[in-house]
Amino acid sequence: MTILLVALGAALGAPLRYFTDRTIQARHDSVFPWGTLTVNVVGSLLLGFLLGGAAAGGVSPAVVAAGGAGFCGALTTYSTFGYETVRLAEGGSVLYGFGNAMISLAAGLGAAWLGLTIAGAVWG
Repeated sequence: MTILLVALGAALGAPLRYFTDRTIQARHDSVFPWGTLTVNVVGSLLLGFLLGGAAAGGVSPAVVAAGGAGFCGALTTYSTFGYETVRLAEGGSVLYGFGNAMISLAAGLGAAWLGLTIAGAVWG
């Protein structure tokens, strides 16, 4: 049953990632990967919230499987982040590549922490 929940979550997260990335990138005239940054930060926030809720007993394992492993796993993308960072550096935009790595790391960790904090306030 768990694998079906993960698959269901992923079936929603993957198309949303693609749509969100394309929509955001179309609005920026920049080589910086704003779309990937956005989905990764939002996914980190949601995953922090779900796991914080699970730790407090307010979110069921089934919701963590569908929402965390499935939806957030498909929404976020480490491989695209890595590819885009290397592409920026190889394309001569080393500062953008470095900035992408640093901003993504800081924003992703910050969003996960914020999600945990919000979950603690909701279920604490």
